[in-house]
Amino acid sequence: MHEMATLIDDKGLRIDGRKVDELRPLKIEAGLIKNADGSAYIEMGKNKIMAAVYGPKEVHPKHLTLSERALLRCRYHMSAFSTDTRKNPAPSRREHEISKVLRDALLPAVLVEDYPRTAIDVYVEILQSDGGSRCAGLTAASVALADAGIGMRDLVVGCAAGKLNDQVVLDLNDTEDKEGSADLPIGLMPTLKEVTLLQLDGMLNTEEFQRAFDLAVEGCLKVYQVQRAALIKKYFGAEEVRQEVKQ
Repeated sequence: MHEMATLIDDKGLRIDGRKVDELRPLKIEAGLIKNADGSAYIEMGKNKIMAAVYGPKEVHPKHLTLSERALLRCRYHMSAFSTDTRKNPAPSRREHEISKVLRDALLPAVLVEDYPRTAIDVYVEILQSDGGSRCAGLTAASVALADAGIGMRDLVVGCAAGKLNDQVVLDLNDTEDKEGSADLPIGLMPTLKEVTLLQLDGMLNTEEFQRAFDLAVEGCLKVYQVQRAALIKKYFGAEEVRQEVKQ
């Protein structure tokens, strides 16, 4: 375990060598699952996450059908081998909660009214977890929806800020998430400048909250550029998107 005093050293660097306002290395690819209608893969730090979208399709069971819009369903699941200790493969209470959080964060962006009496299923599978998996999963799910050709008002991108040693920092890794004193994940529609997800775990005063929120928005805008590049590569044949975000 890292002592709190070493989470940020006297040079202002974190345990993985990043500055306080620096993202982890980031890679996004679109369209990797042949049998899905849309898919995306993201690496954010040591997170490795696959998202797949199926639909619009017939609703099962039929009694869940909505006459005026599509039924958007999300399933967030951590593989048994995704953490350093084997996880029970059965869905946990936390996974059920994050599934609902992701659905609620994506819903404002998806034009569900264009697909009445259908279902759109989004699956987010955590292959390796390194803190911030809900934000990375949200980012990947949005790219997968776009890859599936689902009508959207905007992409949704996730990023978090938090507090370590009384300093506000961007994009916490697993150790920082566990040992820091606050975590603020957000979801953002960058073009529309609308927030679709805002959670807070821990304590921040008003000034710290504003700084963390602004920093998370800055992070989202950087991640958004990699989202767009991944879709451009898929559909326009650009070079492979493998980017360590430069500050």
